[in-house]
Amino acid sequence: MRFIITGRNIDVTEGLKSAVEEKLGKLDKFFAPETEVNVTLSVEKERQKIEVTIPVKGNIIRSEQVSSDMYVSIDLVEEVIERQLKKYKNKIVDKKQNMAAFAQEFVEKDYNDEDEVKIIRTKRFGIKPMDPEEACVQMELLGHNFYVFFNSETEEVNVVYKRKGNTYGLIEPELD
Repeated sequence: MRFIITGRNIDVTEGLKSAVEEKLGKLDKFFAPETEVNVTLSVEKERQKIEVTIPVKGNIIRSEQVSSDMYVSIDLVEEVIERQLKKYKNKIVDKKQNMAAFAQEFVEKDYNDEDEVKIIRTKRFGIKPMDPEEACVQMELLGHNFYVFFNSETEEVNVVYKRKGNTYGLIEPELD
């Protein structure tokens, strides 16, 4: 695995770099050797945050952990990613295409799939064309943290969502 480690409001010391590479290096048993791991370390007041993003053939494996100690955050993020990989192994490893992105041992090993994704409810609703700002207002009125709408400007289905710090995000589709 190749690590790309960056810091925001923090100097990435050799100690931090080696802690990230040592801890996240445990994940190399799951991935092909050329897999890139993007790591961002940041500090905001007392919050020590690590964000890890691993793009693999059409999927993105991501975790963000925050604690009062960066080394604790690093430990937490490794545990979460390993748990995600084991939990969703059968969903993310497509035997035909994605196998090359993962280590052979991971592909061949069976993990307990008891936490299978189950859709228990389907909602249908009419959507009227609106702009993203109007969709944000509608989302707030409903008390939700995301809202699906038909964008009158792009004529596509979009999603607005609430971000930290009372800001909003817009998701626009992009077909591969």
